[in-house]
Amino acid sequence: MEVLANIPPEEKDRSMGVLEVDAQLVEDISDLIDTDQIGMVLNILTDLHPADLAIIVTHLPKEEAQKVLEWLPVESAADILAELDDDFRAGLVDTMSPERLTAMIDELYTDDAADVLADLPEEVVRQILPELEDHIDVKELLSHREDTAGGLMAAEYVAVGMEFTVADATEEVRRNADQVEDIFMLFVVDELDRLVGIVNMKSLLLSPAKVLIKDIMTKDVMSVTTDVDQEDVARLMERYDLVTLAVTDSEGCLVGRITIDDIVDVIREEAEEDYQRMSGVAGGEEHTDSVMQIVRGRLPWLLMGLAGATMAATVILLFQKSLAAAAILASFIPIVMATAGNAGIQSSAIAVQGLASGDIWATDIRKRITKEIMVALVNGLVAASILGIAIIAYGAFAGIRGPLELAYTASLALLFVIVLATALGATIPLMLDKVGIDPALATGPFITTSNDILGILVFFLLANWLYL
Repeated sequence: MEVLANIPPEEKDRSMGVLEVDAQLVEDISDLIDTDQIGMVLNILTDLHPADLAIIVTHLPKEEAQKVLEWLPVESAADILAELDDDFRAGLVDTMSPERLTAMIDELYTDDAADVLADLPEEVVRQILPELEDHIDVKELLSHREDTAGGLMAAEYVAVGMEFTVADATEEVRRNADQVEDIFMLFVVDELDRLVGIVNMKSLLLSPAKVLIKDIMTKDVMSVTTDVDQEDVARLMERYDLVTLAVTDSEGCLVGRITIDDIVDVIREEAEEDYQRMSGVAGGEEHTDSVMQIVRGRLPWLLMGLAGATMAATVILLFQKSLAAAAILASFIPIVMATAGNAGIQSSAIAVQGLASGDIWATDIRKRITKEIMVALVNGLVAASILGIAIIAYGAFAGIRGPLELAYTASLALLFVIVLATALGATIPLMLDKVGIDPALATGPFITTSNDILGILVFFLLANWLYL
């Protein structure tokens, strides 16, 4: 702690820039907060990046985190708000004075301000919103769903007319420099504010002052309307390497812009959500969630898995006479269940990933199934051959009844199971996507459980037919 406090001023910026945020640092800050060492706390935190500050705040007890937000300058506290996850942020500001909260939100860009307000109680929003400098723009953003282009966009942008000269446009950039963060390009609009073109900063800087904007603008403009889903926005910007995307209303009028930093957050959030769903967790779980929030996200999936396992056990009970006649069949149950689950997860994971990236379409069902079945046949033949050889080799030493028939039965069952599980794993995500359901729901417990049941059923049917 003494080392942090005694960093020379001329070295402080450089040292803080590479400071690793770890448990020891958080513990030191917590000790200082407990003793109300405001100056020491600010000395450490002031020069940290907002993202690092947010990490520290989320690892502090709630009361200490609230103190940090109260002690920091308004600008720094506002930057932290923009970095925090929704539920944790809402819990931090619930006891903050309306005046302080209004001042902090006023420091944010309109898209971040709308995100913060969206998580607050309605009565607090009604009290704060009219006091904001950009209350009209923020209110408009709040009218859009959070997971759409309208919910992502910022209302700050630089727009110029077609008849502007380069000199006029440059002056417009200067005039809006304080309000617009990271100006990547200028949007060109007509007299009705309809988007007609863009001018990148390179063209603006390299063109003579008297040249008209309409002569250097790019007319082929990519844009989205406010109701486009954020996943489609992310896919569009990733595919065409865009750093800024214009957002228009239904009549083509420019209403905002989406920048690449917003889309990076969307890509990360969507990937985390899909991974959680594939793991049997409701998408959106954060490490700052309460016990009950986590339980609500996980328990339904556990219960679904329990129901599926019960059904699999029921299938086994239906064939208890077969097990009594040949107890060795029981040893193949875990082999069949594990292989079916793995084959289904493999194909469904690739399908979900392809749908998310746009490389696979919901209309590709026939083509996708054909390819997956070919892959399953090759994999199944190899796995079935290995299993059959292992059974024959084991039977020669263990003296089991009918080793050749058992090897043939188990191998054939494994081949069928792999083909069936792979086909289901590839098909179900595409079908869900076609009807508007998140295909990530097709993975994890759903695929594993359904394939367990089908795999056991196929195995025992073949065992009764061929072995017993």
